[in-house]
Amino acid sequence: MNDSILERFEYDNKIVKYFSAATIIWGIIGMLVGVLAATQLFLPEANLGNPYTTFGRIRPLHTNAVIFAFVGNAIFAGVYYSMPRLLKAPMWRKSLSWFHFYGWQLIILSAVLTLPLGLTSSKEYAELEWPIDIAIAVVWVAFGVNMIGTILTRRERHMYVAIWFYLASFITVAVLHVVNSFALPVSFMKSYSAYAGVQDALVQWWYGHNAVAFFLTTPFLGLMYYFLPKAANRPVYSYKLSIIHFWSLIFLYMWAGPHHLLYTSLPEWAQVLGTVFSVMLLAPSWGGMVNGLLTLRGAWDKVTTDPVLKFMVVAITAYGMATFEGPMLSFKNVNAIAHYTDWIVAHVHIGGLGWNGFLTFGMLYWMWPRLFKTTLFSTKLANVHFWLGVMGIIFYALPMYVAALTQFLMLREFDEMGKLAYGNFLQTVIELVPMYMLRAFGGLLYLSGAILMMYNMLKTAQKGRFVEIEEDSAPALARNYNPKGEFWHRAWERKPVFFSVLATVAILIGGVVEIIPTILVKSNVPTISSVKPYTALELEGRDIYIQNGCVGCHSQMVRPFRFETERYGEYSKAGEFVYDRPFLWGSKRTGPDLHRVGKKYPDSWHYFHMEDPRSMSPGSLMPPYPWLITNELDYSDLPSKIRTMQKLGVPYPEGYDAQAVVDLETQATEISTNLKDAGIEVMPTTEIVALIAYLQRLGTDIKVSSSK
Repeated sequence: MNDSILERFEYDNKIVKYFSAATIIWGIIGMLVGVLAATQLFLPEANLGNPYTTFGRIRPLHTNAVIFAFVGNAIFAGVYYSMPRLLKAPMWRKSLSWFHFYGWQLIILSAVLTLPLGLTSSKEYAELEWPIDIAIAVVWVAFGVNMIGTILTRRERHMYVAIWFYLASFITVAVLHVVNSFALPVSFMKSYSAYAGVQDALVQWWYGHNAVAFFLTTPFLGLMYYFLPKAANRPVYSYKLSIIHFWSLIFLYMWAGPHHLLYTSLPEWAQVLGTVFSVMLLAPSWGGMVNGLLTLRGAWDKVTTDPVLKFMVVAITAYGMATFEGPMLSFKNVNAIAHYTDWIVAHVHIGGLGWNGFLTFGMLYWMWPRLFKTTLFSTKLANVHFWLGVMGIIFYALPMYVAALTQFLMLREFDEMGKLAYGNFLQTVIELVPMYMLRAFGGLLYLSGAILMMYNMLKTAQKGRFVEIEEDSAPALARNYNPKGEFWHRAWERKPVFFSVLATVAILIGGVVEIIPTILVKSNVPTISSVKPYTALELEGRDIYIQNGCVGCHSQMVRPFRFETERYGEYSKAGEFVYDRPFLWGSKRTGPDLHRVGKKYPDSWHYFHMEDPRSMSPGSLMPPYPWLITNELDYSDLPSKIRTMQKLGVPYPEGYDAQAVVDLETQATEISTNLKDAGIEVMPTTEIVALIAYLQRLGTDIKVSSSK
């Protein structure tokens, strides 16, 4: 077909409007839950006295709502707006676009329903159970097929840099999600991870780190490369820097996951790889930041007056801050200070609130008026939103850095007698309360700005006229185009299949090198003969622990530091976790580590502590769990759990599924008798009995040299 003949086509703005509206609505909901969770950390009454709104259950609801509902919908809104315009082609199938929209919203609703009910895998950023995981895969593939179909039917010969990042994001998230979600179902909403202990930890943080990389970073870099030049009316600063940024970033990111597991039971070689590649990540990350900021050359005067550019400049700056901090946190001496403290919370929120949130706000303020063929209702309100957001980030992050350093310095301090100066972990928690109050105030400021934006967007929509279908035209793509002497990357850009294969190879290398040896080479996880599978009652108790989100506040990993072994006991060994599906090492200590808590206190202590934490730990900020005392333990699927564990390689005796219920009842009666001897009347088949059995087992499989 002759290039001079124009073909007419249409852009579907309706799907963009729907994803944009979902971004705003879910964003406000996710932030509201976040403010509630932040309040619960200094006001236990904010847990509202029921199992469904405790911190352990709403914290994963907050992270899922913000990451997958707010940020996810923002990605899709930006992609469905920018991709057709960059490729000069409508989205391949409108039916797939709408399947994607409604499917994604249903997945988010399923999270809203299941997480407060305690139906969770407990894996960070991957808490949803197996049927929802399958739904996520189906909807994500539909999105990818639609995207690839659009690329193959494009009228623009070369793929612009934003498209590179969109493609890499789709490919990598699909791989990450599928590999990390391998599990064997027990029932409709219960499964056990295919990986155990150290292996599960490595796979999870390979996923967790790269979920941040390829869901919260690379698609947003694609959006930056499209919307920032549009808003500034300037070309991207450097095409060649874009190439270096893209290929080095997607290759290096996949190696960095182990830096979340420094000083843990992960093999040393994997920790070293995570550190080395994390440090190297600084170069491409800052290359992207520089490319973004220098795109504004000649337009800085506009930044002072245009709220869109204000949001985008702060977003890119926050990206630079977060991607500087990440490599620094991968140094072992820095990680020793930061890990298990609020430093990590601050780090994550610099990226989430600053990079993702502010770029989303800037994109929406630019895009929304254009969908309605009008101007923004109020630039003044947008500027107020900007300053509320900036102050919200400051009031959120700075107190968390102070809290982190305060806790670390208190926990590691020894007195002149060589004993821990603050032997009770609770002393540090009480000290952090003012910082937690300031953090909640910062979240409230940020939420107020988002609500103000929603009002501004509603008034903008009322002011304008929505254009559902936008027409455009472009010459047809010549299929026999193959010039000599073409720049090598330009040639790649017009070969989307080849380009996708290269991107897939780049992202797979790191994962293959780190994960496969850890799973296949047994010497990486040495076994300990004294470590036995959980009893039937302990297994049920562990599931109750997971159900209530206890891992959100308590770690199960004693690191080889003197101040930790003096406080908790012998440091944790890799072989102790071989039957832990999923692993529960945790990523934040709002409460003390529990890996050596077994037999440290009598059964009655745990009973009273769960009934009213302040009765055993005056000043505790932990909410009470009185329903555990009255809730009947449902162990109807115990035989199925045992059979599932056997299939996964746990060495329960053959036929143990038929004996498990009897064993459970026998052990439950023993604990109930112990409690009765302490003056506590409780039925053997209550949830508290199973939880006590699990807690009393923790860390007792090996001889602890210095239990404290």
